[in-house]
Amino acid sequence: MNGGEIIARVLQKQGVKFLFTLCGGHISPIFVSAQNLGLRVIDTRHEVNAVFAADAVSRLTGIPGAATVTAGPGLTNTITAVRNALLAQSPLVLLGGAAATLLKGRGALQDIDQMALMKPNVKWAAAIRRVKDIVPTLEKAFAVAREGVPGPVFVECPIDTLYDEELVRSWYGAKGEATAPGNLRERIMRWHINRHAKGLFAGKDAVSFDHPLTRISHPAHSASQIDQAISKLKSASRPVLLVGSGAMMNPQKANELAGAVTRLGIPVYLSGMGRGLLGRENNLQMRHHRKEAIKESDLVILAGVPNDFRLDYGRHIGGRPFISINRSQEDLTKNKKPTLGIHADPQDFLIALSKPFQGNYSNWVDALRARDSKRESTIDQQANAPADRGINPIKLFRELDPVLDDNTILVADGGDFVATSAYTLRPRKPLSWLDPGAFGTLGVGGGFALGAKLVFPDHDVWIVYGDGSAAYSLMEYDTFVRHQLPVISVIGNDACWSQIARDQVEVLKSDCAMNLALSDYQNIGRAFGAEGVRVENLDAFNAAVVEAKRLSRSGKPYIINAIIGKTDFRKGSVSM
Repeated sequence: MNGGEIIARVLQKQGVKFLFTLCGGHISPIFVSAQNLGLRVIDTRHEVNAVFAADAVSRLTGIPGAATVTAGPGLTNTITAVRNALLAQSPLVLLGGAAATLLKGRGALQDIDQMALMKPNVKWAAAIRRVKDIVPTLEKAFAVAREGVPGPVFVECPIDTLYDEELVRSWYGAKGEATAPGNLRERIMRWHINRHAKGLFAGKDAVSFDHPLTRISHPAHSASQIDQAISKLKSASRPVLLVGSGAMMNPQKANELAGAVTRLGIPVYLSGMGRGLLGRENNLQMRHHRKEAIKESDLVILAGVPNDFRLDYGRHIGGRPFISINRSQEDLTKNKKPTLGIHADPQDFLIALSKPFQGNYSNWVDALRARDSKRESTIDQQANAPADRGINPIKLFRELDPVLDDNTILVADGGDFVATSAYTLRPRKPLSWLDPGAFGTLGVGGGFALGAKLVFPDHDVWIVYGDGSAAYSLMEYDTFVRHQLPVISVIGNDACWSQIARDQVEVLKSDCAMNLALSDYQNIGRAFGAEGVRVENLDAFNAAVVEAKRLSRSGKPYIINAIIGKTDFRKGSVSM
């Protein structure tokens, strides 16, 4: 059994069903062996999308997604996605090829100091040096990725740890020029090579896969902390609950968490992976004026939400009391010390809290609901305003939302257009919204959609693209077609980087580097065997939505290239 086969066996035991890759000679034994074992190997058109896809699988299943990329540039291409996963606290395992152990630092093909590059960007990193170390190293990698605060891990897999021993020894034997048998230098070199090979493969036949899976742990709350939270809730008349991605780290408990939030009776704002938690309609869920609600509240509960730029570094909360629950000790107290800080899993805490406590804040809920309704009416008015060209983007989403099926996953990849969708599209259920997270990364669309469609093949998966962000991953339509994954995209095409342009033009009086073209992006999909259409009015858009759903269910990926006008809907929205 070679190293690639050993890795594949470990992946299978850890529950990995999909392995994302872009081929490279350094790593071929890994993905070939994985396919032979029955794992589904998905080869992408860019390594970054392999990691984004693994990230999506992690978020939707709780099992770390897995990707393998070749050495050097193959690995450097993943850095954005790896760092995004670290900041989003998403577990995944990245296997990177590397130069042979005997040749490290000697100028081998694609040989760089990969560990120095990866260590600052992952939760844990390790380099395999002997074949017998593969199993314990990967078992630790999967455990570290999930325990405590989840995150990405990196395992470097040198090429000579992956191929058959006989082949590797033949490579080693081919190094250097033949010299006279009695040449001392040649004999020393042969001795060194043989000694190295012996150590590299020593014990490989005794490799065992019988170890039990590591029990995953994370910080837990206490009964006393539940009592303290109840006491504060009983004293409050206007509490507000914020639920974010940090409360969704165990996808298997998502429905249980939804029930708990409903029982608590506290008006709630959802963000990140929390979007969709309470379905399309729930009286407790508020969508607008979060800052104002916080400032009017007498108790704020942050469940997996740090006081970062999204809460103006804690200034939204001000001096009012707040409870923070977070697995991350750093995020628990980031920028502002909570009145009650609970270093624990927010999901488990809210579920436990809802059993002894069910609140009744109906007057407060009604007041917030009335303000939400007023904002919805204003949005309707803005949606009906004429556009300077094409389709009003607010109206586009108002038309799209009612026709989305209950089994729909929305992937958000863009700036202004996507942020507008966050105000107007309503995710149908838990785990039905994927966005990059705090890193604000453009380019997640193709990879996230790839992972989501594999996990939920019977769901409609929609990428909401800005025309700027679309360019990062539209090539993955080739992947969608080849692997029969009928993803749908709607591209908001206003020929501009609008989120940046709006403020840049006003402040700096320049549109330098802001302008794109009204390009026919749908033709990119057609080039790979997908379908698509350019639309410039609502009737054409609505017809395209019907056609996209029909064709996707017959196996065809689809692109709707929607020409949109400009609005001031999100004026002044750039975060600093």
